[in-house]
Amino acid sequence: MNGIAWAIVICEILFWLFIVSGLIVRYIGKREKLGFILLAMTPLVDLALLVLTGFDLYRGSTATMAHGIAAIYIGVSVAYGKSMIRWADDQFCFYILKSRKKPAKKTGMAFAKQDFLNWIRHLFAFLIGAGLLLGLTIWVGNADRTEAFQQILCVWAIVLGIDLLITLSYFIWPRPARHSA
Repeated sequence: MNGIAWAIVICEILFWLFIVSGLIVRYIGKREKLGFILLAMTPLVDLALLVLTGFDLYRGSTATMAHGIAAIYIGVSVAYGKSMIRWADDQFCFYILKSRKKPAKKTGMAFAKQDFLNWIRHLFAFLIGAGLLLGLTIWVGNADRTEAFQQILCVWAIVLGIDLLITLSYFIWPRPARHSA
């Protein structure tokens, strides 16, 4: 595994460490400001990954799948970051603190609408990631060294399209409510 792939793994671990430590400090340590600061550190993880990826390409590396995944990671983190933190907060309060009810699973049109909003986030992540890949391509200035980015964008565009089809299917065939026995 190359250095950028390791950086992605480390950034993902740091992302969740900041979230978990922020929630622990906020709720168990009763230090809301410090908890907020720890949660707010997550975008710095993204920035560090962007700088490492750019620096590696600047040094003359040829773009690899890992460089492209770094852009995807950043796009997803920016687009989904707030909702992931909200989800982690809900889970922490339900499972650890026992202070909230378990969030009800949506069904029917409510689920379809929620899934469509998630697709919009996916589109936003794609636009951010594509923008980063385009920016890196222009910055490197060598199409041969950044050829992998075009392949990544094509695959991601296909995944985005499939995600849209699945999302639209929920409007045609709404997710039924599950009845517990």
